[in-house]
Amino acid sequence: MDEDVIVSAEWLETHHADPDVVVVDVRDAWEYDGIGHVPGAVNVPFDSFRGGGEEGMLPPKDEWAALLGEHGIDEGTTVVAYDDTHGVFAARFLVTALLYGHDDLHLLDGDYSAWMQGHETSSDAPDVEATTYTVTRPADSPLVTIDEVAAATDEENAVVVDTREPAEYAEGHIPGAVNLDWKEVVDEETRGLKERATVKSIFAGKGVTPEKHVVLYCNTARRISHTFVVLQWLGYDDVSFYEGSLTEWKDADRPLETGSAD
Repeated sequence: MDEDVIVSAEWLETHHADPDVVVVDVRDAWEYDGIGHVPGAVNVPFDSFRGGGEEGMLPPKDEWAALLGEHGIDEGTTVVAYDDTHGVFAARFLVTALLYGHDDLHLLDGDYSAWMQGHETSSDAPDVEATTYTVTRPADSPLVTIDEVAAATDEENAVVVDTREPAEYAEGHIPGAVNLDWKEVVDEETRGLKERATVKSIFAGKGVTPEKHVVLYCNTARRISHTFVVLQWLGYDDVSFYEGSLTEWKDADRPLETGSAD
């Protein structure tokens, strides 16, 4: 992923019919069928790929490959994903693909509710020619272990980021972690991201800057994934995430802090 990971509705309007582009709608089937979808989009509901199988919250590798192949996606396909929840579920689809070696990945800026305000929709499922998807795990993965998270809390040039809601953070969080609710970067009116400069400022205000090693955690994989995608869009190079739970953290006899963020 790079700074082009987020694409506008105008970009998608121009490219959704390209033969090398597959648009993925991760909403439930009843929404895809009953409310409509981006023309040509295939439906890969979130529950069909949610974890956890082989590592973290990933689905089993073979199941993932079969799922993408049946929807006409191979490892070289340009993928654009969307949902109707500000992109948080779609981001998880993209991060799953990234962890299984897919490179050409994009998130629609906004969601289906935003798209349908000014763009064509469809109720027809596309004809899809199944293909073979080959998983090639990358040599470097942003997934980190509980020990690596603990080490990051002591690193001078690292910042641990809790992407949960402030009330969840206040009840208990990893010592030294800053709180940045993933929804802070979302514009409720447009349903997409706030302006890039504003988002950069929000992160910087929490001490999350590009020169630092950023370690994300949450209690849901989708919220981590959304923040991860946003950081790629901002050009952050050194971003990791921990997909274990705080229960796992406590079971390993590691302490938690309580209290609200400053």
